Amino acid sequence: MSEGVALYPYLVLGALLFTCGVICMATKRNAIGVLIGVELVLNGSNINFVAFSQYNPDFQVEGMIFALFVIVMAAGEAAVALAIVLNFYNNHSTVDVDSAEELKG
Repeated sequence: MSEGVALYPYLVLGALLFTCGVICMATKRNAIGVLIGVELVLNGSNINFVAFSQYNPDFQVEGMIFALFVIVMAAGEAAVALAIVLNFYNNHSTVDVDSAEELKG
């Protein structure tokens, strides 16, 4: 257990990162900006997982394992999403998500 810092600042930081990520995903028109927002959301949840694992003895190992799974999932998501963005850029010469009209089904 950490004696110096309480749980509250970690939760505020995680909520701030999560909120910034949601705002970034909602406002960006660029596909790379949307991907950055997704990464911010995932990192905000990781901070909360690790903080809860430090302050809850019943959740000690599980929080770290959840954070590790989120990191692995984020790496896979980034690789697949960047491949899609590069393919879209090669076909349309832009990464603007609003110009993807032919993808609408």
